[in-house]
Amino acid sequence: MAWEDRRGVYNFNPGPAALPEEVLRRAQEELPSYGGGGLSVLEMSHRSKAYDEIQARAELGLRRLLGIPDSHRVLFLQGGASLQFAMVPLNFIPEGGAAGYVVTGSWAEKAYQEADKVGCRAVVAASTKEEGYRRIPSWTEVQADAAWAYVHITTNNTIVGSQWQDLRHSLSIPLVADMSSDICSRPVRVEDFHLIYAGAQKNIGPAGVTVVIVREDWLAQAEEIAKARKLPTMLRYAVHAKNDSRYNTPPVFAVYLVALVAEWTLEQGGLTAMEARNREKAALVYGAIDESDGFYQGVIDPPSRSWMNATFRIADAEVKKRFLEEAKEQGFIGLNGHRSVGGIRVSMYNAVPVEACAKLRTFMDDFRRRYR
Repeated sequence: MAWEDRRGVYNFNPGPAALPEEVLRRAQEELPSYGGGGLSVLEMSHRSKAYDEIQARAELGLRRLLGIPDSHRVLFLQGGASLQFAMVPLNFIPEGGAAGYVVTGSWAEKAYQEADKVGCRAVVAASTKEEGYRRIPSWTEVQADAAWAYVHITTNNTIVGSQWQDLRHSLSIPLVADMSSDICSRPVRVEDFHLIYAGAQKNIGPAGVTVVIVREDWLAQAEEIAKARKLPTMLRYAVHAKNDSRYNTPPVFAVYLVALVAEWTLEQGGLTAMEARNREKAALVYGAIDESDGFYQGVIDPPSRSWMNATFRIADAEVKKRFLEEAKEQGFIGLNGHRSVGGIRVSMYNAVPVEACAKLRTFMDDFRRRYR
């Protein structure tokens, strides 16, 4: 498909998700020969000076965007957030210890369950499962034990469409966050977290690389626990840190795209500008829902709504089917709800332009008028 033919196609896929057009164009231009060196990023060695530069650019871009302090390391790993569900407890919960999990959606629940599967004691610190995950609990509802190794949260729940709006906390124990679907969508105080992990394929790159931001002083503790557990080498954070994320071959091209996306985000004005843009996009879509007089039925309580994933339902199954068909005909791609819950989901990650959400709003208003 030629570039001009992409116009009028709006990517609302939940992940892998939209990438900035400027990033795709630059990657296309540099693909045959990175930096004029005669090799594509796809074929260069991860031990080369060219890749040294790429990984350094990716890390620097993330540090500048998120304000990552020197107290934290940045790692580029593989296995997605799903592998982190096991690595975090295995590295940080000592034998006989426990950790708390705030269960706010399907992925938060999977993180909790995985800790138990690998033989670690996981405790529910708070949960809204009985309410259908319609809201995010307040920090006062999180029952944290001072003896726990950490408390784990999932900052954005892509399937149901909820998000932690307030990440300020007063926990006296380490906080771990899965930020896979809203990292770099707004400013965050990284120093308030002992560990952050995120699959790149929503806001910061393509599928294939997982960014881990972890406190340096926590790594030493993790290595002692890993040794006691006799963990396989590839499951040890300290090993990846010692080897600069290159104990094994890293996903070179994915890290390269993280560098490009980070630089693009900085050019847009950084995370303060990105937050304003994401609020604008969310307001357009939620406005169509809230002003529909019940035709579109929102899933999440308004104070807990996600800026990244807006979810709603249409009561009549045939009308919903027609909505998705007509939306696709109009160029709106990826609006089906997750297979586990159905409905409709609009994923509005950083690279989705305001224009796309404005056009979707117009379509939603017109569709409602025709099918009420």
